[in-house]
Amino acid sequence: MQNNPKAGILLMIATTFVFAVQDGISRHLAGEYNVLMIVMIRYWFFAAFVITIATRQSGSIRAAAATRQPFLQIARGALLSLEICVMVAGFVLLGLVESHAVFACYPLLIAALSGPVLGENVGWRRWAAIGIGFVGVLVILQPGFAVFAPAAAIPLLAAFMFALYGLLTRYAARRDSTATSFFWTGTTGAVLMTVIGAFSWEPMIWADWAWMATLCVTGAGGHWLLIKTYEVAEASAVQPFAYLQLVFASAIGIFIMGETLRPNVALGAAIVVAAGLFTLWRTRQKST
Repeated sequence: MQNNPKAGILLMIATTFVFAVQDGISRHLAGEYNVLMIVMIRYWFFAAFVITIATRQSGSIRAAAATRQPFLQIARGALLSLEICVMVAGFVLLGLVESHAVFACYPLLIAALSGPVLGENVGWRRWAAIGIGFVGVLVILQPGFAVFAPAAAIPLLAAFMFALYGLLTRYAARRDSTATSFFWTGTTGAVLMTVIGAFSWEPMIWADWAWMATLCVTGAGGHWLLIKTYEVAEASAVQPFAYLQLVFASAIGIFIMGETLRPNVALGAAIVVAAGLFTLWRTRQKST
């Protein structure tokens, strides 16, 4: 472990860019093929990457898989794989811009759920920020100005699932190493997606296989960059820059996918991000 915030920030910026590219490719492929098949193939590659990294850190597959809480680890891995399916479906139905604008509220959900799930203390200032953040979500969704589109709830569901995954990961860290949790994340997801995705197989043209290979590489590369980020800097120092994924993904959506940025989405996203940054700042203040 090092303590180099400048290097950590640069790595986090690179991480968010790679993940945004991954989301753009996912949107393209899922628009042509079944979402379950796309996520399944992606998880095959991810599982191989996870097994390699976790085994290298732990010394052997047996050591990497050793856990005293297997049901919790399986639940974590399954939840993340299903969350990815939900989010990719959101990309297809709503686009990258609006999906990421809503999904950006997940740190607020983590803060809100950390009390009942982990028994952590959430003060009134953070509760106020959480409330303001959800006002931002309502600004994005505009439930009072038109009939609420069911598709708009998809990225919100994905944000809830990812927040719960984050909390379960934090809970698992009390008894298991990062390498062990990483191992179970990839392997559980690969098994589950193979079971539910194998029946959704569709023939893919060669050009899209090239995109699929790029998706797998960006997925593994993004996670590798994220690991390196947390190796060189504290999470509290780099976490605010994770919001750049919203910026990068929106840019890809607008300039490459031909999406538009509606004023309410821009305003709501700004409110959500501001509330999330305040929540992260208060969390850091409480821990120092």
